[in-house]
Amino acid sequence: MDTRAYPGHCRMLLERQGSNRSNQIQNALFDDGQGNAILSSGCYLDEYAKTQTLRGRRVGPSLPISLGPTINMDFVHAIRCQCPSILQRWAERPRHLPAPDVVLKVVSLGSVVTPVSFKGSEFKFFEWRICFNTGETELINNMNVNQTKVYVILKMIIRDVLKPKKKELTSYMLKNIIFWQAESNTPAMFQDRN
Repeated sequence: MDTRAYPGHCRMLLERQGSNRSNQIQNALFDDGQGNAILSSGCYLDEYAKTQTLRGRRVGPSLPISLGPTINMDFVHAIRCQCPSILQRWAERPRHLPAPDVVLKVVSLGSVVTPVSFKGSEFKFFEWRICFNTGETELINNMNVNQTKVYVILKMIIRDVLKPKKKELTSYMLKNIIFWQAESNTPAMFQDRN
């Protein structure tokens, strides 16, 4: 993983040849100009799209697929990755929440990369987003009821009042705001009377 990219993103370098490598990965490898093989996020997604029955236009990293006439879903390809330094920096930050045992569990859950680049990046064909989905799920499961209420109310305000046209505000952003506020403030901030 080459982290010389936009924050939260990386470029995937081939470290060594594996014994089993899919055609989709093989066809998405390119030379980076310095003799290294780099995995193209855009080409990887295009290669996987060729193997699926898509039910619509692809948006972002998800592939809209059909499993028969009534089952439709969005499928996001993710590759497990190791980024212990990022998780360790997060774990070592001073914080009010979550509890130390939850922090340790989140770190143990690791990360994945998904084939999506930073908007406007000069490396958009080769950037991957680093995701901590299972860790975020653990954090959400450990939010108190008032933190959950704040998150839901903010989502409702965005959807029903602000109504952004180009997704200027996303659920992902709101979730991270709640995480940051929980980390930065005492639990007393998230009480009914506030």
